[in-house]
Amino acid sequence: MSLDLIIKYFPKLDAVQQSRFALLEELYQDWNQKINVVSRKDIDELYVRHVLHSLAIAKIQQFKAETTVIDVGTGGGFPGIPLAILFPEVKFTLVDAIGKKIKVVEEVKEGLELSNVTAIHSRVEGLDMEFDFIVSRAVAAMPTFVHWVKGRIKKKSIHERKNGILYLKGGDLTEELSSYKTAQIYELSNYFTEPFYETKKIVYLPLKYKG
Repeated sequence: MSLDLIIKYFPKLDAVQQSRFALLEELYQDWNQKINVVSRKDIDELYVRHVLHSLAIAKIQQFKAETTVIDVGTGGGFPGIPLAILFPEVKFTLVDAIGKKIKVVEEVKEGLELSNVTAIHSRVEGLDMEFDFIVSRAVAAMPTFVHWVKGRIKKKSIHERKNGILYLKGGDLTEELSSYKTAQIYELSNYFTEPFYETKKIVYLPLKYKG
């Protein structure tokens, strides 16, 4: 059932991708017993609440080969790990300030043999690197997040969509995004039928944050 859910929305997965997605549950179940990175409630619904949620970004943006993406506040590896499975030619950097979470990311990366993932124990402000896209799952209100990632986005875009932030959020974002006139909101209920996605969204914020 778990893998079936992913194939339902991403039917073109190859055999390697399918085996990696199937292995995710075992790896996270194992590591979650040692280091609690996913809540007990959520681990039983890993594919709906974490894996598919992460992959929602791919419904909005298909990354070209050699794209560089940073996952800020990745926690146990979401959305970075599922996206790295889906886009093996894309370079993902997963960053978290909590060491034990990055330890889990490292172990899952090794278990899945993902050569396109780099895990870093750091705050994003401490990195002197630039990326095509920044992804994250609601680690802070948008104004705070924009401040954290300032100067981390490459100026030159290789996609039709301008480089910027792809942010997984939920609820009413009217006030939070009021100063970001270029922000675009995508309702995940337009892509996934599961009840979990009724209030879930992706916010895209292009490079120039003009209010």
